[in-house]
Amino acid sequence: MIDETGLKKGQLRKLNALRKSLGPVIADEAFSKWLAQAADVEPEADENARVIADNLWGLIQQGKLQIRRGGYVVRRGRGRVIVEARTG
Repeated sequence: MIDETGLKKGQLRKLNALRKSLGPVIADEAFSKWLAQAADVEPEADENARVIADNLWGLIQQGKLQIRRGGYVVRRGRGRVIVEARTG
């Protein structure tokens, strides 16, 4: 039996769908194997986010840049980069 209290919402949905389609015994075994395999896979970091962070880190270390707690949103505009303070 699988401890459902530690699972995330999406994982619970997957488990319940498997139980409906395969039955509880087979579904619990399949879900356990899937969960073990999913835990081994490390999500890849976004290459663009890494480049931005690497370039900003030097400015932060020099004291030329401070990033406030709420953070910022970076997006592209027409031939420019738009940086806005995050709200909400």
